[in-house]
Amino acid sequence: MTAPDRLRNTMSSLGSMVSRMLSARLEPVRIRNVDLIAVLVAVLLPWSTSGVGIGMVLWLAALATTLELRPFLHSLLRPICVLPIALVALAAMGTLWSDAPWSARTYALSPATKLLVLPFLFYHFERSTRGMWVFIAFLVSCTLLTVASWIVAIDPSLSLKAPGEPTGHGIFVKNYIDQSQEFVLCTVVLAFPIITLLRDGKIRQALLLTALAANFILNMAFVVVSRTALVTLPVMLAVFAMAHLKWRTNVLLFVAAVVLGALAWTVSPQLQATTDKFTRDYRIYKELNQPTSIGLRLEFWEKSLRFFAEAPVIGHGTGSTRGLFEAAATGPAVLAQGQVIGNPHNQTLNVAVQWGAVGVAILYAMWLSHFLLFRGEGLAAWIGLMVVLQNVFSSLFNSHLFDFHEGWMYVLGVGVAGGMVLRARSAAAESSGTVRP
Repeated sequence: MTAPDRLRNTMSSLGSMVSRMLSARLEPVRIRNVDLIAVLVAVLLPWSTSGVGIGMVLWLAALATTLELRPFLHSLLRPICVLPIALVALAAMGTLWSDAPWSARTYALSPATKLLVLPFLFYHFERSTRGMWVFIAFLVSCTLLTVASWIVAIDPSLSLKAPGEPTGHGIFVKNYIDQSQEFVLCTVVLAFPIITLLRDGKIRQALLLTALAANFILNMAFVVVSRTALVTLPVMLAVFAMAHLKWRTNVLLFVAAVVLGALAWTVSPQLQATTDKFTRDYRIYKELNQPTSIGLRLEFWEKSLRFFAEAPVIGHGTGSTRGLFEAAATGPAVLAQGQVIGNPHNQTLNVAVQWGAVGVAILYAMWLSHFLLFRGEGLAAWIGLMVVLQNVFSSLFNSHLFDFHEGWMYVLGVGVAGGMVLRARSAAAESSGTVRP
């Protein structure tokens, strides 16, 4: 080898070494940027729809610059990743046997595709140390939303909603269902650090978080709350009590909750109106056949069960729901039996009508795999557990997994918390000398 050749080889080796060094130095910066975009998405979630969509596209683009293909592909083999992908794949294949127009098929497929982001979130936050930043950002953003809610409750002209919109009292942006879902999740998640701080003797920090939780509860009690939230909040609090408190404490808290709940209902016209609407809506539906909220749900569920029975294995195909309801509608559109909808307001029935028992099995398996992921101790596991639990129970009355706002709450919450839990388990396995499967 001549001297010039040796010089070129040496320079090439040095260039490769410098390139690797610069790449190593840039990698933490790139990962931090991915984290910061996720934080931005969490801040925007309570306020904006388009902002979340744009933010997630930017997040995926930033993640692509840090993604290591082989570890990522290996991570896809886990059930927590396989099952969401399988559900989206089934929805895509369901377009082939659907009788709906192609525009309806693609429109119905779109809500499920957000589940494809879950594997990327698991992968990234398994290696990132800033997952908690995302949840803190969401909490702060929801706290600011309560401030806006109190303000527009006093002066409705400051709301961005249309003047006089039904159920618009105390709503600055979006709607009362989305807002209630956010406030319920923040309230229940805060219970864990409050109890932990109290046990550690950190009274001031515990009181601060208690004040934040009380702010959410008071807003729901005296400004606006959805009926779905009234059902899911007690269930989530009961799970917290069983998981983290002694039975004597649970008895005392149960008695206190009953007393405080009765007092809140007595002094809150908003709670009285919300609870009274349950029985009033049902009575109007049964006696007058009027399309009330509860009456329509009963109507949609009954018809959806018939649709499912007609195609129990693989369903009628993606986007078929509205056409089925149009064919089953009887009487004028002003009556409950004449109403047509593309969403039966129940996640299980939404999946069953389109993709049959196969789709329901995949949906339940996905929920179960994510639920089992969050077994164990720690704040991240608690957050993930509550996100899954809320989605499962609220999906009894809505198709919240496929709805934009609640669906992204699920994807972001489960993805970030799941990555944090996986990271903690990897660290524990390394410290104990065992190999993570």
